[in-house]
Amino acid sequence: MRRIPVALLTVAALVVGCEATHDTPSPRQVVVAEGLLHPWDMAFLSAEVALVTEKDGQLKRVNLVTGEHEAVAGFPDDLDNVRRDDPRDNSGLFGLELDPDYANNGWIYVAYSAGDANGTALTVIRARMGAGNALVDVEEIFRARPLSTDRFHYGGGLVFDDERRLHITVGERVFDEGDQAALPVAQDATQALGKIFRINADGSIPADNPDFGPSAVPGIYALGIRASQGITRDPASGGIWFSEHGPTQGDELNRLTAGANYGWPVRTTGTYRNGDYRAPAIEADFTEPVYYWEDTVAPTGLAFHTGNTFPEWEGHLFVAGLSGGNLWRIELKNGEPHVVEKLFEATPMRFRKIEEGPGGSLYLLTDEANGRVIRLERG
Repeated sequence: MRRIPVALLTVAALVVGCEATHDTPSPRQVVVAEGLLHPWDMAFLSAEVALVTEKDGQLKRVNLVTGEHEAVAGFPDDLDNVRRDDPRDNSGLFGLELDPDYANNGWIYVAYSAGDANGTALTVIRARMGAGNALVDVEEIFRARPLSTDRFHYGGGLVFDDERRLHITVGERVFDEGDQAALPVAQDATQALGKIFRINADGSIPADNPDFGPSAVPGIYALGIRASQGITRDPASGGIWFSEHGPTQGDELNRLTAGANYGWPVRTTGTYRNGDYRAPAIEADFTEPVYYWEDTVAPTGLAFHTGNTFPEWEGHLFVAGLSGGNLWRIELKNGEPHVVEKLFEATPMRFRKIEEGPGGSLYLLTDEANGRVIRLERG
């Protein structure tokens, strides 16, 4: 697969293989809610109400009309969301998805860091919303072992495919490459860390998952993952795409393929944080990224736009970035990046997530102590 590097540019758009056009919309930001503690993900119960996870807080029910929000009770007691005095601490609440058949079964899926005396692990539960704004019927359906005392690179992205299979991104939980084992954790199929999992909605393993060997952790769908948080489904093709945090530079956009090895740490488009690290020689058929940035953008949540709000951008992929505080628009042509535009360059902020709501409106979450829900409207 062809690698396409993209540097952070001062121009409005970069065009790959054609001339730039300038007749694109100028979206404006409308704040619909604020006062959230580093919001991470959102799911829409209706056009007026959404659930939002807070990395530093709780699961919140947010009214998108009035801006009011309240905590949802009944979350498991093993939630570890008290952040330490460490800028690398990423613990808390993460991905959030409604069951594709939510209207009939009411299942809500949430990823979070669960802790005990031995450390923390990315965990996924499903539950239903009961009376009094509280979760009921709570079931744990996934836990990424082994536990670790490190509190970063959890992953936590969730998305369903067209077959109602849940995909889960799991980070490798290693910050410095010098701490890698002889067989790096992301390449070790006997560990859950550094992988993307594909499971059934009840936590069981699909019979048609790829085979990574008799000792592999059940449910692995792809490996060689460093720190992926964003994952989304293309509503047109049904394909799954995910973003990936690089070490120093090397942030990537990838298309998910069954059984793929995305190479970390043997392959990277960036440079190691530990200048003395030398990755082991591993013979494998590595899958190259569809796209990567030469400078750090810290890509997180991503979403495709159906075009209801911005018809000119129908089918375009939007990627939220923490570093640099921009939103990226990527027009694809034959599955490859064709046009890239950096939005809100003059007013950057840490965007954690972009999501399309009912009716085709695009919503952003800002990663800050006074976190906001922002709706994009035509300027």
